[in-house]
Amino acid sequence: MNSVVDLNQLKALKGKYCNSLNSYSRFVTREVKIGDIAMGAHHPIRIQSMTTTDTMDTIATVEQTIRMVEAGCEYVRITAPSMKEAQNLAEIKKELRNRGYNVPLIADIHFTPNAAELAARIIEKVRVNPGNYIDKKKFQQIDYTDSEYMQEVERIQKRFSPLVKICKEYGTAMRIGTNHGSLSDRIMSRYGDTPMGMVESAMEFMRICADLDYHNLVISMKASNPKVMVQAYRMLVEKMVTEGMNYPLHLGVTEAGDGEDGRIKSAVGIGTLLEDGLGDTIRVSLTEEPEFEAPVAAALAKRYELRAKQYELIKPETDNLQPEIILPATFDPYSYKRRKTHSVENIGDHNVPRVIIDLSNQNLKDPFILSAIGYNYSATLDKYNMNEQTADFAYLGDALPSFSFPGNLKQIYNYSAWKSLSDKQNAHPIFSVEEYLNADQRDATLNFIETDIKVFFESSDEVYNGFVNALKSDKSIVLILITDNIHGMAEQRQFIFDLLNQQLEVPIIIKRSYSTITEDDFMLDASTDIGALLTDGLVDGLWLQADEISSKIINSVAFGILQATRTRISKTEYISCPSCGRTLFDLQETTQLIRSRTDHLKGIKIGIMGCIVNGPGEMADADYGYVGTGPGVITLYKEKEVVKRNVPAEKAVDELINLIKEHGDWVEPLL
Repeated sequence: MNSVVDLNQLKALKGKYCNSLNSYSRFVTREVKIGDIAMGAHHPIRIQSMTTTDTMDTIATVEQTIRMVEAGCEYVRITAPSMKEAQNLAEIKKELRNRGYNVPLIADIHFTPNAAELAARIIEKVRVNPGNYIDKKKFQQIDYTDSEYMQEVERIQKRFSPLVKICKEYGTAMRIGTNHGSLSDRIMSRYGDTPMGMVESAMEFMRICADLDYHNLVISMKASNPKVMVQAYRMLVEKMVTEGMNYPLHLGVTEAGDGEDGRIKSAVGIGTLLEDGLGDTIRVSLTEEPEFEAPVAAALAKRYELRAKQYELIKPETDNLQPEIILPATFDPYSYKRRKTHSVENIGDHNVPRVIIDLSNQNLKDPFILSAIGYNYSATLDKYNMNEQTADFAYLGDALPSFSFPGNLKQIYNYSAWKSLSDKQNAHPIFSVEEYLNADQRDATLNFIETDIKVFFESSDEVYNGFVNALKSDKSIVLILITDNIHGMAEQRQFIFDLLNQQLEVPIIIKRSYSTITEDDFMLDASTDIGALLTDGLVDGLWLQADEISSKIINSVAFGILQATRTRISKTEYISCPSCGRTLFDLQETTQLIRSRTDHLKGIKIGIMGCIVNGPGEMADADYGYVGTGPGVITLYKEKEVVKRNVPAEKAVDELINLIKEHGDWVEPLL
């Protein structure tokens, strides 16, 4: 296995964040040994999670660890907030070994270097957070001179070096785990609340390790915002390459939440990086029992293990991507900027991304079918009531409905069916490229053209040139890109890059179709495939198809992806930590209670944190915060400012709602 820097890879990577933008290629890292299970290099993507039990309850922690291992965890992390918990890791490890479980254990350390130094002598890996391991966070803006700043770095080196030396002596691995919300005051003062600040926070610790010739490192850049998380990991890889490093990456979206929202947000962030070959271990952070996290992480990882095998087998015959991508000058992988397009009706330009749902196989004699996509029909009043997740377009193919559609829901018909319509109001055609070029009739305002990228590039010069000329001259066109490439996201991205390089500002809808797929896999795969392009601001809408999945689920997943990428907000967002041994209240129960009272507040972000470690900093950009600060007491925040301390837990949800009302963000729920 490769245990040193791959110089050829580093030379090729310099100035980029992944091996290839147009073909699947995993970034090969050093091998890091964690107990008997190595990570990185050519090893499979590893699965891990974190216990939620009290670390001092040995049996409960052991039994939960066993459930996690049986659910697929290859590493198990346990919080050690003080010396007594660090010491008890020995008892936990002993009991696990007595029961026949040799799973590597990871100690999670935040504010206590002495606990990390003790744990490093006991278990296989320690995690330290550079934002609070030595630096302090008091939300103070301090202006450092260069000399003062370097003095602080030297102080860190002096305090951190003993842990590094212990890890070297005992063969213990280490994760340097930066969190977006817990950057120190020093880093914040110089770099701000940015991906660059996250990267530099970790690099300071990584350089100390390199100086001491310690390389058994894993690195993470976690955030609750998938855009920030993706940008930070990309920047980290480029920075590592520049400094001759290639440590394994631990991927995760922190405080992702629970249920469908948590899974979609995790898949958007983690999947976007996996698509570009980045990532060596995954932790999916859900506000659920930890054994429910591992199957989600395993499903994400399995897709890329299969992809690597498939890609090697069939790439020569089916890889239609060009050998090199010319990166557009307007594209920056380290910050979000939406691709410039012109507006075609309500698509493109400043409009939120649009959602298309296929209803062509539905019973188009029954208006109640539209309730699945957000339009609830009242037969008594003969009108539609809309919720916050209403699809924008319904594809009907050749089928004609026998009832009137709501005015907000536009219809898309195959070209031949559209031509025959006597009333074309709110109805638009969809063409193939050749149909469009040969059409004797087109819509005056909006024409969809669907093209398979592979087929398009294999078309004749006449068709290709005619199509490009049409994109330049006809401002009514919206492109719908489809693909059956196993690395379809990259293929679609390359097509968009080509448009950017030609300064073609046509709006783009990404269409992905899935067959023989479960609801869970559909949610994860679609979130990865579409989320990766939305995260970079490259597309103007999405169209998901899955024959075995209901239109209600498809619509919900589509809006969930838009919410997770923060490109279209349609519901309340909950930034909820996944619980651990530090948690001071029942996170799952409390999250559900807060959700039941506030989930009608469109666009509000509420942070729900189990302890002060995952408190005001970890909530990052939440509008309101609910943080456990002691047994039975809660502290409430408006953004990062404390508003009310020591609120009794039984009154805290009511006080949170009062706080939202006081700041004018409350609306009464519809009955």
